[in-house]
Amino acid sequence: MTTYKEIKGTQIEVLSSDPSNPVEGQVWYNSTSNVLKGQSVTTAGAWATGTSVNTARSALGSAVQAPVSTAMIYGGNNPGGAVEGEVEQYNGSNWTEITDINTARGSGSGGGTNTAALYSGGYLGPPGDTGIVESWNGSSWTEVADLNTGRYVTGGGVGSNTANLIAGGITTPPFAVRSEAEQWNGSAWTEVADLNTARYGTGAAGATYTSAIFAGGTAGPPNYALTEQWNGTNWTEVGDLNTARATIGSGGTTTSAIVFGGGGEPRSADTELWDGTSWTETSNLNTGRADVGDGGGTGSTSSAIAAAGSGNSAPTTAVEEWTGAGAASTRTFTDS
Repeated sequence: MTTYKEIKGTQIEVLSSDPSNPVEGQVWYNSTSNVLKGQSVTTAGAWATGTSVNTARSALGSAVQAPVSTAMIYGGNNPGGAVEGEVEQYNGSNWTEITDINTARGSGSGGGTNTAALYSGGYLGPPGDTGIVESWNGSSWTEVADLNTGRYVTGGGVGSNTANLIAGGITTPPFAVRSEAEQWNGSAWTEVADLNTARYGTGAAGATYTSAIFAGGTAGPPNYALTEQWNGTNWTEVGDLNTARATIGSGGTTTSAIVFGGGGEPRSADTELWDGTSWTETSNLNTGRADVGDGGGTGSTSSAIAAAGSGNSAPTTAVEEWTGAGAASTRTFTDS
C-alpha cells in the first residue's frame, strides 16, 4: 500500500496547533485535539448555516465587504408587519445590536460597509414611501439630503456612503413603479438616466456607483429575468437571469456577481453567478427566502451572506453564508 510519505516525500507532521497558513494538500496531526487534518480547496461554491440574527425581519438594508464577518443589517419589517429601527453587526460568530437608525422603516436601499454605510428611502407604513437618507460612520446615524424621488423596494444601493447609486422602486400613494436612477456624491442626489424597464425588487452589484448591474425585479406579476448594466452614463440590457424573480439578495461587481433567493410561493432558493457575460446556476440556498436585503452590498462571489428575510410564512432570523469555488478550507478526517 502506498504511504503518504511515498506520495508527498514527507511524513505527516505532528503539531500542537493547526498551521497558520497551510497549503493545499498539506496533512497534519493535531496532538491537542487528537485529530488528523488536511487542507483542501472547494471545487464548487456552497451555502452553510450561520449564526442567526437577534431580530426576525424582512425587507431590510444591508452592508458588507468580504469577508462576511463584517456584515451589518438595518431596518426592515418584523413578523407583525411593523417597521423596525434595529441595527445588528456581525463579527463572524455573533450578531450584536448597535445604534438604531433614526427613522424606523423597511424596504430601503442599503450599501457600503459596516463603518461607512448608507440607508436610502424606504417604507414607513401607511401612508407610504419616504425619501429620508441616513449615513453611518461606524458609531452613529446622521440624516443627510433626501432622495429627489422618495421610494421603497428599490433593490439596490451600489457603492459607499459618499458615492452611491439607486434605481427603480415603488412610490405610494398612489402606487407607481419607478424607473428613475439617482447618484449620491456625499452631499446631494442627482437624477441620472432612467432604467430601460421600470421595476422594483432587483438585485444589484457593482464596485462603484459608475459601474453596476441591476438584475431581475418586477412591476407586478410576472417577475423579470432581465439584467441592465450601468456605465456611469447609460443603461444597457445584457444577459438575462436563468430564473426570473424579484426581492433577491445580491453582491459582487459587473464582472463577477451573485444573486440568490427571491419572492414567490414557495420562496426561491436559486443562486446564480455572473461572469460579465452570462448567468450560471449554482448551489441553492438551503432554505428559500425573499427580501434578503434590499441593499446591494451582501458580499461577493467568493464570500456572501443571506441574513434574515422572509421565509415561506413569516420573517426569519436564519442566516446562511456562501463560500465560493476555489476557497481554501481545513478538513478533519474521521473513520466514517
